[in-house]
Amino acid sequence: MCGIVGLLLRDERLEPELGRMLVPMFDCMAERGPDSAGLAVFTRPLPAPLRRYSLHAAGQSMDWQRFAARLSEELHQPAQVAVRDNHALIECSLEPAEMRTWLAQFSAVRLLGIGRSLAVFKDQGNPAAIARRLGFSELSGTHGVGHTRMATESAVSPVHAHPFTAGEDFCLVHNGSLSNPYLLRRQLEAAGLRFETDNDTEAACRYIEWRLSQGDSLEAALHAALRALDGFFTLLIGTADRLTLLRDAFACKPAVVAETSRYVAVSSEFRSLAHLPEIEQARIFEPAPERVYSWSR
Repeated sequence: MCGIVGLLLRDERLEPELGRMLVPMFDCMAERGPDSAGLAVFTRPLPAPLRRYSLHAAGQSMDWQRFAARLSEELHQPAQVAVRDNHALIECSLEPAEMRTWLAQFSAVRLLGIGRSLAVFKDQGNPAAIARRLGFSELSGTHGVGHTRMATESAVSPVHAHPFTAGEDFCLVHNGSLSNPYLLRRQLEAAGLRFETDNDTEAACRYIEWRLSQGDSLEAALHAALRALDGFFTLLIGTADRLTLLRDAFACKPAVVAETSRYVAVSSEFRSLAHLPEIEQARIFEPAPERVYSWSR
């Protein structure tokens, strides 16, 4: 099972409505994945050298304002923090390696994503309840990628929830199951990459981003993934300026796309798209297997 959703806004006037448009899609897919869920939202990029760090704390008692003040004091780094329950978005000029080193002292804090455009929220529990608690309907941005999970091959926990991220401004959600994630993991660990979970989707995410880091275009990286990934998958990828979709050769995991001049929407089922504006005029189609679909603003 599992459910995936994605929405890219071509009309900038819709950007304040991104969350309100995405939440009904997200809630509808809760039936496909009741265990955990997450949403990655992309905004217009922060100016360099600023980055946005998406953080999650186990439990809900974290004093994020004090946390950010301590970061600023200890690392002599001005930091802005935006809090959503047990999540925080911290904007500062720290390099990722510096941030990871400093965060290592906080056993309850997980780094969910890094980027100038990316913000990531994910947690364990009912997807609709997570969306309400974290205020997804209030989010604005240019595009977003979401996932509702029915766990089949690894633990149910916030860190095992999708989206998975790697590098900067890169995230992936996955409906399906891979049979060779440990082979990929060994290959990538030999190349110096580190893993945080035993989830098969993390292996796919890190493999594709690793190919990008080696100089591949996203399309070339995905064609390499078609050869490297063994199993069934529909992958939906968010990067700073686009949404990209790929299905395996058998395309047994569902996907549907609705495309208009104002937006592109992707879901596991059409019913989660039915509320979107002008859906009656949309070009609606099922993506073909082994073909890379990519949409930008």
